[in-house]
Amino acid sequence: MDTQKPGFSAQEIPAENMTEALISIEHLTRNVRLIRDRIAGKSSIMGIVKANAYGHNVHRIAKALEASGIEDFGVANIHEAIELKVGGALKKPAKILAFASPLPSHIEFFLKYGIDMTICDMATLQAAKEIATKHNKTLSVQVKVDTGMGRLGMSPSKSMEILKEIDQSPYIELKGIYTHFADSTSSDGFTEKQLADFKKLTSEYEHTSGRTVCKHAANSGAILSQQDSWLDMVRPGILLYGYHPAKNTRYRLDVKPVMQFEAKVIFIKTVPAGTTVSYNRTWTAPGPRDIATIAAGYADGYSRSLSNRASILINGNAYQQVGTVTMDQIMVDLGTQHDVKKGDKAILFGWEGASADDLAGIIGTISYEMLCSVSSRVKRIFV
Repeated sequence: MDTQKPGFSAQEIPAENMTEALISIEHLTRNVRLIRDRIAGKSSIMGIVKANAYGHNVHRIAKALEASGIEDFGVANIHEAIELKVGGALKKPAKILAFASPLPSHIEFFLKYGIDMTICDMATLQAAKEIATKHNKTLSVQVKVDTGMGRLGMSPSKSMEILKEIDQSPYIELKGIYTHFADSTSSDGFTEKQLADFKKLTSEYEHTSGRTVCKHAANSGAILSQQDSWLDMVRPGILLYGYHPAKNTRYRLDVKPVMQFEAKVIFIKTVPAGTTVSYNRTWTAPGPRDIATIAAGYADGYSRSLSNRASILINGNAYQQVGTVTMDQIMVDLGTQHDVKKGDKAILFGWEGASADDLAGIIGTISYEMLCSVSSRVKRIFV
């Protein structure tokens, strides 16, 4: 978060930061526009802002998304939902859905703050009925159906039982039915089966109940690869933040990274051939070298697994990171001819230099993890 530390005035805190994550609101709004053009008005958009908006700052991101016309927001749990609801960023009566199946002690907070609660099983529904009746207040819910993700929700047949029970519950109001795809960019037919099962359930429910309800299933991958899954609403996550969920999506959008992770060069020294660098002596200088130390490490979100495997951009030139990544610093090999000096900016990933996808590919993970790993001590700067 870009909040001031309690007990300190602005004058008591150095203005120059060791590490910064630049957040481009321009790139974010551009990405929203591309997604909206892709779905061509066929569905509304739920902005996925869980995990502090994938590490970008939930309040500033939600504010920008609302200004772009988004009215629905998805978060992980009731704690994130309350933070967004009371944080002051949203000016309109936005709709917030918490995806996690709640603990019984959480249910009254959904009532208090007007958050849509996910119902995954009959036991949670019964607890919700009791609490809503006790408070004489209507609880808004959405039913999560497990069509093959295997994480939350019941089978379509069990979900139908839950939906029928909700219709008989005066203090429970159904706002939506949703599912989640396990592999939305694959062409092996599994997503198509998930979607068919979901559509069969929702069609049967709407036919027997005589009402329509908001249906949503499409994540970023399905927005790109499964047009018939868009339904009433789509749920872009990683696409909002400038990355594709996989390399093999059927359609590509020219999205731009919203975050650029930067740190300052804090020390430079010349070492002779044979000098080893960092813990466990994993790199040895092949000749005289200038070594720069940069003020970012794994505590900031630069993975230790990147040790000796990535390049870092300084003053427009790429330099090899060398030695084991430490908690607070990394080192780079500047060679012998360079213009780098103490205080210069080093770009670890972003819209310049390596992308989060590039680094993720090196260590066998995904851009989502790279973004979410940028820690809270990295100052968010909005540009």
